Amino acid sequence: MNFSNLNLAVTPGHFGQRPPVTKPNPGFLEELGEEAFRRLVSDHYELLKQSDISELFPVEDPTEFAAAKKHAADFMIQICGGPSYFNQSRGAPQMVGRHAPFKITEKARLRWLECYAMLLPALAQSVSNDNIQSFWNYLDVFSQWMVNTPD
Repeated sequence: MNFSNLNLAVTPGHFGQRPPVTKPNPGFLEELGEEAFRRLVSDHYELLKQSDISELFPVEDPTEFAAAKKHAADFMIQICGGPSYFNQSRGAPQMVGRHAPFKITEKARLRWLECYAMLLPALAQSVSNDNIQSFWNYLDVFSQWMVNTPD
């Protein structure tokens, strides 16, 4: 597949800004498949574990880290039109409230997005550019909602 049409640009965010969110096209999950989606989220967390924002994740406890990966994958699968795994195991997402205990700055948001941007190109072998772009566009806006601390 041609990856050149993908635009992984980051919209500048500002503390307290919460633009309208559009869920990703369900085709992203359909083309990727649940197992590969879970692998994507796991790989994302492994990059975060090595990053300068690792303190935002339970990297010191392998059991908690594995649970965080699972919860994140459950959420993303649900957001992409898959089964409501997150709701079944954790209740309504309410992600802003769930992330309130963590100091998430615009810098942390950018690093979180950067880690996804490193992984998405490899998906172009099995997922259309339009669906990858749809997922990226969601991540870009969703991540703005999570910023809860000024830089």
